Amino acid sequence: MLRVAIVGCGKVADQHIYAIQRISDCRIVAAVDRELLMARQLAERFNVPECFFDLNEMLRGCEPDVVHITTPPQSHFSLARQCLEFGSHVYVEKPFAVTANETEELIQFADSRGLRMTVGHNYQFTLEMLEMRRLVKQGFLGGKPVHLESYWSYDLSDLSYVGPVLGNREHWVRQLPGQLFHNIISHGIAKLAEFLDDEVSVLVATAHQSARLSQLGVEDVLDELRVVLRDASGTTAFFCFSTGIKTTNQLRIYGPANSMVADIITGSLTRKRSQPYKSYLTYVIPSFNEACEHLRNAGLNLSDFIRRRLYQDFGMKELIERFYKSIAEQDSPPIPYREIVLTARIMDEIFAQVYSGKKPVNHRGIGGIVVDDFALASDRPKTAEPEALRSSGDR
Repeated sequence: MLRVAIVGCGKVADQHIYAIQRISDCRIVAAVDRELLMARQLAERFNVPECFFDLNEMLRGCEPDVVHITTPPQSHFSLARQCLEFGSHVYVEKPFAVTANETEELIQFADSRGLRMTVGHNYQFTLEMLEMRRLVKQGFLGGKPVHLESYWSYDLSDLSYVGPVLGNREHWVRQLPGQLFHNIISHGIAKLAEFLDDEVSVLVATAHQSARLSQLGVEDVLDELRVVLRDASGTTAFFCFSTGIKTTNQLRIYGPANSMVADIITGSLTRKRSQPYKSYLTYVIPSFNEACEHLRNAGLNLSDFIRRRLYQDFGMKELIERFYKSIAEQDSPPIPYREIVLTARIMDEIFAQVYSGKKPVNHRGIGGIVVDDFALASDRPKTAEPEALRSSGDR
């Protein structure tokens, strides 16, 4: 029976607990928040036996096997380090840390102590993403991916939710090196990192403010991001983050033979086979096949709903369950450390271009930033850490 503790008792902590409660052989033993009232309220809602405002006190008193850190990113490094020093395995909400330096240091420290870590990229473990990964391994693409596209949308229409971020320059989101992007885009970037090589030779990032945000009178927040990448093997990728494009969270993966589109919003995976047809059949059969794909997805989703497999936190539950299994069986964690580090390095480079005015450099005749193992990103100093254990609030 794994003993689990939650550090940071904001909204996302509730999602973690709902997912954990679906998993056998584990028990939530404590909740921690610098605002003790937040910890007490969470403990009352979910019958958690202990609540604390001090992390060290909780570690000594409850001796958890696993700690979930759901605080703002600025505190992830220091809190995770404390838990690792105590001997607990750590699940860290996205983004894993503020910089790639912090990310690598935490992973190396965990490895040195024989402990495991993972990051809250739960959208990589939804039903459609699991099926996409299975088909890629089976060779459906016909070879290594040629091109990837990741689209991630974010709704700014609910001002009761985003208002505190937009209206307060001192809000923790606004203090991140990547501001609004920093707290969100790792979900979409991680999907690309899974299929890219470690060495990304070209990265070009541009950002601007949407008309919607401009109308709200927020001058210093960017909410539209476009990124082009290419790895050393020649695989190219495109990432789009937008508040103007509504309800579009997709990963598109193109291979030498076939392609697939995983749609997170509709929970569907559309397979597209590249097959020539004679004469006017080209205008009929592909459309018919695509219609069959949508009908197949509808049937699968209905079946999963009836079997109680189609629920909102499926990806989070699946990730947490696999992480706990890796601990119990002393196996590799569900998200390879290589992907966690690469995601952090890519994000470092994006923010350097967007917010620090770093100019792209021509590379083999293609406009891009040469990021030889991301040395420039890794050399930047760490971001100062705020006080720990603050709840993640509107995350």
